[in-house]
Amino acid sequence: MGGDHGLAVTIPAAVNLLRTHSHVFVHLVGQQVAIEQSLSRYRNLDPTRFAVVHANDVVTMDDPPAQALRGKKDSSMRVAINLVKEGVAQACVSAGNTGALMAIARFVLKTLPGIDRPAIATAMPTMHHGMSTVLDLGANVDCTAEHLLQFASMGSALVSALQGKMNPAVGLLNIGEEIIKGNDTVKQAAELLRQSNLNFYGNVEGNDIYKGTVDVVVCDGFVGNIALKASEGVAQLMSGTIRDEFQRSWFSRLCAVLAYPILRRVKRRLDHRRYNGASLLGLRGVVIKSHGSADAFAFECALVRAHDAVQNGLLEKITQAMVPLSAEADAA
Repeated sequence: MGGDHGLAVTIPAAVNLLRTHSHVFVHLVGQQVAIEQSLSRYRNLDPTRFAVVHANDVVTMDDPPAQALRGKKDSSMRVAINLVKEGVAQACVSAGNTGALMAIARFVLKTLPGIDRPAIATAMPTMHHGMSTVLDLGANVDCTAEHLLQFASMGSALVSALQGKMNPAVGLLNIGEEIIKGNDTVKQAAELLRQSNLNFYGNVEGNDIYKGTVDVVVCDGFVGNIALKASEGVAQLMSGTIRDEFQRSWFSRLCAVLAYPILRRVKRRLDHRRYNGASLLGLRGVVIKSHGSADAFAFECALVRAHDAVQNGLLEKITQAMVPLSAEADAA
């Protein structure tokens, strides 16, 4: 029910997921009448492949997280996360209010052992047709060195689960590669990472995200969210530039037509919709946050990301990755 477009996006995306993934069962959580009206437009849907789960309330994009948590206990967001807690569903995907989703998910599902704060992680495209996973992207503005170490462990497990890399390289986002650079928190985090069993590359800078220097880039949520929004802006700028070239002089149009196959591939690689679906890591359940402005294609990408996370045992891999940190915390 959430996001900027609600059922106009989520229902088409869910229907397409059912058509492309024959073994998936989808729970459509929200206001039953509205959902069934949206579903009535589609023919030949197998009723054994999905269920409509009614929820009376909806968390709006403007609701403060505390109000959504305490005052809307029968919201579609809360009901969907409860399905994960009860084992009825294996993952929850929402395009709704990010703060509310994090607050409700943390309250209902709780965090895994060894994790103080969940983090938001997503993949960004690199120059070499790969991906860099960046976290945190906005869940935690003020972080300690220990939090950044936990983020690194979770990010490493995420890449291992979804990309099949057994020992992903981890970089710490900083204002320079030198050890002496950064504030005290970043310096302390770097020392903890050097002492850990992770494949720590060292400090990386913002441009390393797109170079693909490392598989995992760790930062606090303030920095990460700015990096994410800047990346989306660049992708939109590129898309607009390609479109504008076809509207200029005949010479520009001719050049654009000749270069179109290359421009189309570039546009496809930079299309932020393809990378939609940020993982809320550190919870006792799989929760994926879709961008609020996502269209049906982007929301479907988030659904596929949730499917892949479950299929590849993301939760189990993160739990295993946190065992050393949990043991150290118990010993301390």
